Amino acid sequence: MRLVILDSAECVGEWSARYVMKRINDFNPGPERYFVLGLPTGSTPLIMYRKLIEFHQAGKISFKYVKTFNMDEYVDLPRDHPESYHYYMHHNFFRHIDIDPANAHILDGNAPDLVEECRKFEAEITKAGGVELFIGGIGPDGHIAFNEPGSSLVSRTRVKTLAQDTLEANARFFGNDISKVPKQALTVGVATVMDAKEVMILVTGAHKAFALYKAIEEGVNHMWTVSAFQQHPNTLMLCDEDATLELRVKTVKYFKALSDLHNKLIANDGRSRRGGCPTD
Repeated sequence: MRLVILDSAECVGEWSARYVMKRINDFNPGPERYFVLGLPTGSTPLIMYRKLIEFHQAGKISFKYVKTFNMDEYVDLPRDHPESYHYYMHHNFFRHIDIDPANAHILDGNAPDLVEECRKFEAEITKAGGVELFIGGIGPDGHIAFNEPGSSLVSRTRVKTLAQDTLEANARFFGNDISKVPKQALTVGVATVMDAKEVMILVTGAHKAFALYKAIEEGVNHMWTVSAFQQHPNTLMLCDEDATLELRVKTVKYFKALSDLHNKLIANDGRSRRGGCPTD
């Protein structure tokens, strides 16, 4: 596991976007060889999406030969609802880039057979050749996607009843009315994400600090599902300074000492860092 500690949430968004851009460009996708990308929603990746749009508009990256698979979607929420993840992805990312809509896969929370919808989603990932890079965020309780505390670490895409903490946390998106928050969601499983060739997890804010501590300094625990990625051969975790507040000093010092090595992961030429953020 690699932990990249950056100065701010803005830097995490910039760094992650540059990493996605470099991974796709180095892969050199084409009509016979698509790059398969797993994507999250929520507030944490918004900066990343904004930066990727900027890079695309500057001609630095194309998504023409990219296939995407989103982590989750609410059940029984209309697709055009402002809080649906279909709406989120279209509004914040897809409509601004050159991806073929047929290649952007999002679970259908209104499907007549939700179990079959989950099965088909797994089959589509397999058909695409598996996910090259899966990006995720985490909740304060250490859940990834909607794999709530107590979820099986060998779980697959499925219908999931949301925990009370998640309902309360998401109420702010529904006018602070918890009764309006969907009680179920479709979500990829922990094992679905573990199957990806590489996993990149974004963690920002002091309210995620204890979850980050559980993710990297304690053992694998199904009550903190993000901890499963300690066992993935290629896990890259990005965090800001605020998210390190619960980590041991020696842990922070160790990973900060590797910053030059980590920055080579996004370097194409003589790129430097200014204020803890990557720059051209």
